Amino acid sequence: MMIGKLAALILLCSVSTIKTTETPLQFSLAVVKPGDNVTLLCPASDREGNFFHWYKQSLGFMAQKLASGILGIVTVSEQFKDSRYTITKGDNKYVLTIRNVSKDDEATYFCQNGTAYTQSFFSGTFLAVNDPNQQKSVYVKQSPSTASVQLGDSVTFQCSLLSENKKNRVQCAGEQSVYWFRADSGGFNPGLIYSPRTKKEEKEERSCSYSLSKTIHNSSDAGIYYCAVVTCGEIMFGEGTKVETTELCKGLLCSCGNVPELFGLAQWVSDLVTEQAKP
Repeated sequence: MMIGKLAALILLCSVSTIKTTETPLQFSLAVVKPGDNVTLLCPASDREGNFFHWYKQSLGFMAQKLASGILGIVTVSEQFKDSRYTITKGDNKYVLTIRNVSKDDEATYFCQNGTAYTQSFFSGTFLAVNDPNQQKSVYVKQSPSTASVQLGDSVTFQCSLLSENKKNRVQCAGEQSVYWFRADSGGFNPGLIYSPRTKKEEKEERSCSYSLSKTIHNSSDAGIYYCAVVTCGEIMFGEGTKVETTELCKGLLCSCGNVPELFGLAQWVSDLVTEQAKP
């Protein structure tokens, strides 16, 4: 299982200018259980500047400054001065350790580095805290499980929130949100895919359904796509859709697999026909 963009962020700073990158920020996903310890990394180099900030943004809330650093000296914000939070500076990185994780720690954590005048945001991590012992009355069903798509074509993902009790309908609350992520073959570092929410109530399935249509432009769009539904303070993940890309096949030989084996088979058939034709 797995999760993404979890809120838009606008920071107003009177003394600095936020520099955006040309490519979208990627959000990785960390799924832990209550009581676990988790370590998050921020790749911040002194060459980029001596100012550093780490933020926490819980679902549905504005970002909070977790800590600030100047010339390598880190100061934790007052509301986070807890022995569970530890921030250390390493070589070209800052390390955030959260001990004895609780549901209150579930949020997006991201950092900012630069000078007093120009600062850049770095990739963040969404920390999901799921309790396996908690009994849930609903679950997420994602379809299809696999999809083979030609380059240039589109694939539609479906994500449904279903009730464990067939007699009860899922209440599609207005604050309910759904997010889509993609994990590529390089490892579990899913990038968030922004999509306007579409919701369809299915009475016969007692569910809330969401869909995302995506055009597969190139092989880098392949991977496993996950949906994450946030409802009633909980976040639940789909099992994922594995998307593979195929190239448009041209000619008969292309569709027949291994060409040398094809010619070998043709030669064998020819020899057999010749042998049968002998008197």
